[in-house]
Amino acid sequence: MLTKLYNWMMDKAGHPHAERWLFLFSFMESSFFPIPPHPLLGLMCLARPDKALRFGVICTVSSVLGGLFGYAIGYFAYETVGIALLKALGLWDSFPAAACYLREYGAEIILIKGATPIPFKLLTLTAGFIHMNLFDFLWSSMVSRSVQFIAVGFLFWKFGRPIKAFIDKYLPWVTAGFLILVAGGFVAFAMLSGGGGKAGDACSGVTTMEQVFQKS
Repeated sequence: MLTKLYNWMMDKAGHPHAERWLFLFSFMESSFFPIPPHPLLGLMCLARPDKALRFGVICTVSSVLGGLFGYAIGYFAYETVGIALLKALGLWDSFPAAACYLREYGAEIILIKGATPIPFKLLTLTAGFIHMNLFDFLWSSMVSRSVQFIAVGFLFWKFGRPIKAFIDKYLPWVTAGFLILVAGGFVAFAMLSGGGGKAGDACSGVTTMEQVFQKS
C-alpha cells in the first residue's frame, strides 16, 4: 500500500500544475495550513531532479510570503483571527512561550526553529503579535526557510538519481526516518519550552501572556 501511495504521489508531483500546488501549500503552511509542503517538495524533486533547485526556491519564496501573511494576522487581527487559528491548530498552549522567546532573542529563535520541523506558523503569528522588527523577521525567515527547502533542492539536483534509486529500494526505512526526524523536532521544541539552555533561563515557566509582558 505504501508503494502504491508513493507511486501515485510521484505521478501527481510530475503534474503540469505541480509548481502551483507547491507554491500554494508552502504559502498556506507558514500561516494557517496544518500540512507541511515537505512531502510534495521531495516527491517533485524525485520526479524532476533537474528542477529541484527551482522547486526549492519556489518553496522558500512562497513560505516567506506566507510567513508575512501570518505576521499580518498576528499584528492586525490577533483578537479576531489569531486566537481562533492558534487554538484550531493546537498551538495555543505553546503561544506564550513562543512570544517570550521572540521578545528575548528575536531573529535567533526564527533561525533555530524555522530550520526545524516544528510549526513555522507559530513563529509567524507570534512575531506579528509582539510587533517584532519586520526586517529581522524577513531576513531570518529567508535564511531558515532556505536551509530547509533550497538545501533539499540542491541535494536532489546534485544527486537526484542515486537518491531516487535509494528511496525506491528502501522506501519503508526512509519513511520511518522522516517520521523520526519530525518527532525529534517536536521533542526538541518541548525541551526548549520546558527550560534549560539560554532560552530556558529567560522563559522557563512562562504559560500566560501576562508573564510574557512582565519580562519585557
